[in-house]
Amino acid sequence: MGTFVSISVDKEDKKLLKPSFEIIKRVDNSLSTYKKNTPIFKLNNSHHAFLNQYSYEALKLSLKYYKETEGYFNIAVGTITKDLYRFGANERIAAKSELQKSSTSIEALRFDRHEAFLENGVKIDLGGMGKGFATDKVSKFLLQNKVKKAVVALSGDIRCIGSCKVAVNNPLDVTHPLVTFIMRDSGVSTSGNYNRYVQRKKYNHLINPKTKESEQKFISITLVSKLPSATLDAYATAASVMPVKKSYAFLNAKNLAYIILQADKKLIISKNIDDYVDLLHNPG
Repeated sequence: MGTFVSISVDKEDKKLLKPSFEIIKRVDNSLSTYKKNTPIFKLNNSHHAFLNQYSYEALKLSLKYYKETEGYFNIAVGTITKDLYRFGANERIAAKSELQKSSTSIEALRFDRHEAFLENGVKIDLGGMGKGFATDKVSKFLLQNKVKKAVVALSGDIRCIGSCKVAVNNPLDVTHPLVTFIMRDSGVSTSGNYNRYVQRKKYNHLINPKTKESEQKFISITLVSKLPSATLDAYATAASVMPVKKSYAFLNAKNLAYIILQADKKLIISKNIDDYVDLLHNPG
């Protein structure tokens, strides 16, 4: 999935590792915008695709998150992230005129359980929830097989079965985590603007689908909860591009705790953090 994947289980459950990684592969083969045989690639490039179970579920969840976040989580932002901006070796910056003409209308997408249609000029990008979605699928498989202790990690999305220790990366000082905590039977998801960008820090991959511009109000947002990892992933993505006050109001209304590093380098930890984790290191 274009990201680091780690699955840890106890010795007696090692036989489950191979099928767990196969699940990751199946999710990637369902949601990837780069692999030519995936439903999402075909949808973006041919405007029609037959869906499998994973691609249907992901699209259905994406519409749910779109409504819950008042459109700040919007997979139709792929029109911008897949075409107008490019990150990495062949970086590209979108011109303002291109952004103004681009469409991020979710209404361009129609689908049922079997197939999907996408209007010309619009592309979708499931990167804002795909890693969390894959994390959930593997975690569900492990729980169905009576696993008592495991850690599933896809980059910034981590799921613990049983208890595990988590250190939240500090983008300003990689040698010292922002916070360290122990959580149990919960998930953590981090969204940040510090890993993928063009022209140094001016343009990043977190695009506000309403303004069509990259956002830099937050350096990183980390969410902790027993909610599904796909949900946490989508919420973190949406909160990262919301206006600051709206972002905090949105997160405070959800069953989760947060650790936020603002653009002014101020660290904000939600007051309910102790309801979700046991803090081991708190610089505040």
